[in-house]
Amino acid sequence: MDGTRRTDIRPGLRVSIVLKKDQQTGKLTEGIVKDILTHSPAHPHGIKVCLKSGEIGRVKKILA
Repeated sequence: MDGTRRTDIRPGLRVSIVLKKDQQTGKLTEGIVKDILTHSPAHPHGIKVCLKSGEIGRVKKILA
């Protein structure tokens, strides 16, 4: 799952996100979803989430 559909993401899920500052390099940050910030059902660049650590970015991978 690539994180472009809101229905695939829920609080408590472990994900890899790309932070705004890392969009150029594509560096991923891992964490647990606290809040889902994107309201639309899908987004081509990934659903925007807030991690429990407070970091905000777009989901690139959903981890098992």
